[in-house]
Amino acid sequence: MLRMRSLAVLALFAAAASAPLPAADLTVFAAASLKEALDEQGKRFEADTGSRVVVSYAASNALAKQIEAGAPAAMFISADLEWMDYLDQRKLLVPGSRVNLLRNTLVLIAPATSSKALTIGPGFALAPALGGDKLAMANPDSVPAGKYGKAALESLGVWNQVEGQVVRAENVRAALALVARGEAAFGIVYRTDALAEKGVRIVDTFPQSSHPSIVYPAALISGRESPAAKALLGFLRSPAARAIWEKYGFAPF
Repeated sequence: MLRMRSLAVLALFAAAASAPLPAADLTVFAAASLKEALDEQGKRFEADTGSRVVVSYAASNALAKQIEAGAPAAMFISADLEWMDYLDQRKLLVPGSRVNLLRNTLVLIAPATSSKALTIGPGFALAPALGGDKLAMANPDSVPAGKYGKAALESLGVWNQVEGQVVRAENVRAALALVARGEAAFGIVYRTDALAEKGVRIVDTFPQSSHPSIVYPAALISGRESPAAKALLGFLRSPAARAIWEKYGFAPF
């Protein structure tokens, strides 16, 4: 009887050892503008691998600071090169894991109900079109979308005319929401944001020459690396993922 019990216990241990381990959650910190596209990418990856992807969306500067402070992110996707450089300089990225993932475009938007028209170019009439109304942007002092927007307006010679009417939002999606609710007459966001919000329309697109190239780099975070995180980064660069990125208006590398 004792021998049979011992054999049963050994059989249980053997079964436990051979059973697949539960898939671990993967925490990704990502720029707010990626939400719809990355949510779909995460679902596709989960269906294929069983690893659950948990994404925290915010402004890239806020996420980089959180990672520096020890937040448990396995991967970071920034909306600009500067904040990825910030982590790289602090040796917080897995060596060799950094890649340029996506490109985007900068646009001027208005509420969907607005009929105001503008053509973007040197000295364009943004200030007269605003009148006494507001221009919504992500904070141009720190948030990538805001920095791109300020650079574009400076390049075109209109920043000084409108700076006093800028509403500085905490991230690009907050700026988008202000325009969608009619609380700002115009806003500067990424094209992908405008496509995701029915409450706004694209007035015009900023020339790419008016601002630095909009590049989204991705990298694994040192101390959090895992086979699953590496697999997710590889998946986000795959042909299957490319189709999803393009569906939401991004241009993959």
